[in-house]
Amino acid sequence: MKNNAYPNTRSLESSADVRYSVLFLCMGNICRSPTAHGVFRHKVQMSGLAQQVQVSSAGTHNYHPGEAPDLRSQHAAAERGYDLSDLRARQLNAQDFERHDLLLAMDWDNLALAEQLCPPAHRRKLRRLTEFCRHHEAAVVPDPYYGGESGFQQVLDLIEDACDGLLEHVSYQLVLPPAAIKGARE
Repeated sequence: MKNNAYPNTRSLESSADVRYSVLFLCMGNICRSPTAHGVFRHKVQMSGLAQQVQVSSAGTHNYHPGEAPDLRSQHAAAERGYDLSDLRARQLNAQDFERHDLLLAMDWDNLALAEQLCPPAHRRKLRRLTEFCRHHEAAVVPDPYYGGESGFQQVLDLIEDACDGLLEHVSYQLVLPPAAIKGARE
């Protein structure tokens, strides 16, 4: 599949070094999932794993195809040093379940929608992002779309915490021998 089908990802074909791929999911792919995408991408780059880890995001609904993240999300992220400006919304598709090693939903509703679409062989890849939180106890990353600025800050607090735990998880996956990772994907 060509990279233009996934405007907010690096094509797996473009880098033989990519060994692990994470997809973040929310409803419209303009607030929470692109924020997680940008935060995790930054953390992956800072850790030196950018050539080995692919990061992407998508929405369970096709509300905003091709749109940039919500300006409030971009502003809140920029205040903490994350750039979301190059990301574009897209909808979750069937290939995502095969292509990614981990698909992380922001809440129960989007997890349930992803589970409905997911082939049984790939269901083990679906989880909630907040499962990786180290300091916050939250079942979900709440949707800030209809709230005020504080909601976007709360989203960033949860996502930063979860992405720290996620980076540790992914780093551990990468130290496994390639055959063990391949076996875990099947």
